[in-house]
Amino acid sequence: MTRAMYPGTFDPITNGHLDIIDRASGMFDTLLVAVAGKGDKNTQFSLRVRKRLVLESTKGVPNVEVITLSGLLAEEARKLDIDVVVRGLRAVSDFEYEMMMALMNRKLYPKFETIFLMPSLRYIYLHSSVVREVAALGGDVSDLAPPAVVKALAERASR
Repeated sequence: MTRAMYPGTFDPITNGHLDIIDRASGMFDTLLVAVAGKGDKNTQFSLRVRKRLVLESTKGVPNVEVITLSGLLAEEARKLDIDVVVRGLRAVSDFEYEMMMALMNRKLYPKFETIFLMPSLRYIYLHSSVVREVAALGGDVSDLAPPAVVKALAERASR
């Protein structure tokens, strides 16, 4: 049985993330979507809310499981006996950071491999921060994020 992990803060999950999830879930028997705690990012949504939004957004993908991640990715992968992590690359600027992280993770856990997937062309520009900003300024994000996220962002903007 092949299992892989797709980690991220998912603050919030976007249609670009779902594109990667959909495609990666076809490559593995099980894809664990790991919603990471804050790390070095100042998240807008709590870990609990982000996990709920990922769960709601992926409920139609049968081989996806959603977990939370609080420590080192390599250590969590080792504990869960997962050797493959999936990461999305939108642009060349993402590559340098992701390459360094992949090499560090392999140093921490030698069996660890990283697979990079590029999103579909229509999502290549999409960042969670852009979705949050457009929604906060009253813009329509229904083409950018799943319905649960669109609703959560609208509720947040109305406060």
